[in-house]
Amino acid sequence: MTTSPLDRAADSFAAELARQRTARGLSKKQLAVLMGFDPSYVSHVEGRRHRPTEDFARRAEAVLEAGGVIWQRFREYDEVRHTRAGLPQRELSPPGQWLPPGTGLVVERELATLTHTDEGYLCVIRRELYNAGTEPVTRYLVRVAVDRYPNDPGRSNRHHREHPLTFAELQLRAYRDDGGEREPMHWRAKHDRDAFKEIWLLFENGERRFPLYPGDRATIEYAYRVGAEKWGPWFQRAVRVPTRHLAVRLDLPAVLDPQVWGAETSLSAEEGPLRTPVQRHDEGDRAIFEWQTDDPPLNARYRMQWRFRARPEPDHDAPPEGRVRPSDRMRAAGVVQRGDDLLRQPARPFDLPAEEGTARKVVDRLCATLARLDELHPFSKGVGIAAPQLGIGRAAAVVRPPDRNAEPVVLLNPRVVDVSPDTDEQYEGCLSFFDHRGLVPRPLRVDVEHAQWDGSRIITSFEYGMARLVAHEIDHLEGRLYVDRMTPGVPLVPVEEYRETGRPWRY
Repeated sequence: MTTSPLDRAADSFAAELARQRTARGLSKKQLAVLMGFDPSYVSHVEGRRHRPTEDFARRAEAVLEAGGVIWQRFREYDEVRHTRAGLPQRELSPPGQWLPPGTGLVVERELATLTHTDEGYLCVIRRELYNAGTEPVTRYLVRVAVDRYPNDPGRSNRHHREHPLTFAELQLRAYRDDGGEREPMHWRAKHDRDAFKEIWLLFENGERRFPLYPGDRATIEYAYRVGAEKWGPWFQRAVRVPTRHLAVRLDLPAVLDPQVWGAETSLSAEEGPLRTPVQRHDEGDRAIFEWQTDDPPLNARYRMQWRFRARPEPDHDAPPEGRVRPSDRMRAAGVVQRGDDLLRQPARPFDLPAEEGTARKVVDRLCATLARLDELHPFSKGVGIAAPQLGIGRAAAVVRPPDRNAEPVVLLNPRVVDVSPDTDEQYEGCLSFFDHRGLVPRPLRVDVEHAQWDGSRIITSFEYGMARLVAHEIDHLEGRLYVDRMTPGVPLVPVEEYRETGRPWRY
């Protein structure tokens, strides 16, 4: 079933409202009382039975202190609504103020520049800030993350344990710029990990304090260095506060023949290519790649990636000599692995009952493969397999519950028709991506319409662990992997570091 852009925008608003409410430990009734609405109204908006109004969005934003994200979701919904109705766009805020009062700190413009040097990489971030809140801003949080081998989390983790990033090597420098007068900013470490640093930039130095007061603007600039042995071929910008304009500039040696591309993702959209192309121009012996966007959604992530064709990287995906990866065992058992195009293609439905014989043969193969896999791994959480994972592009999957005595569930031509608004996050594995585990949000209940052998259709409701297993397999039949469902920025866990093997999910 396809949904309209308006439905998707309304769903995005409702999902963000529910996420912000549950994050603050409020029930729907409690939120309604704080907002001054009838308790049923919040429930109806979250349940998609009522569409949001401007007044509702403003009050929810103010009560939940969501940093502008609820208001931004409403703006996206309202824009689609007006476009669909052929109406002129409304000005939702006074001129010059693009988020409601009390939002807090806003980035009006950001320019992030990464320069390849003989010693490694120099990163310079320049942000034009506006205090749209009601309190002075006295510090600003920045993050520095490195990942030498982004396609091999296990190798990268080991590398950074042996060669941790240090504050000394960063040579961090920060300034506040007010009309050309640069005031140095002191900084203080918040988190110090092998490949990740969080740092407070302070609106003060040894001589004085200079807070950013409500209604004031200022530009801050900070720079740091990372050696090439710790910096992988990627540069990511994450939108953590409301941002009006974001620009990225890569400065790379032309002699290395760089090739650059990018990807973007957000809480409401799966990873895909950048919506606008990266532009290149050369300046002397440097290749300059530039990209920009306006009004990026909160929690969006934009990743620029590159390779130097004149200096190919070694194959970091190859396992150390003598070590057999879990994915190798799955591949030997006939399971298609991540990277195969078939895993990204929607499966073709069966014409039942005319194709009953074909469908039964496919299901028999799925069941036989599950039986063989029991010899390779303890599936204490239950296990499922979809036909595309065996190289068969047909809409069939088999799910075996955690209880070995329970009958496997056969899914033919399934589709999810309803889900509970309540979700949780648990670690999942995938037979087609078995070297890692990932933390995946899923609904606690899914209602699935699926076919019987005779072509009739029934609806079955699955809860908790079975809901997660079934949703995972239906994703396979629609060309998705669980990594598409993960919250942006949450890292995968190498299977050798995963500590929950052999244990059921907790509910």
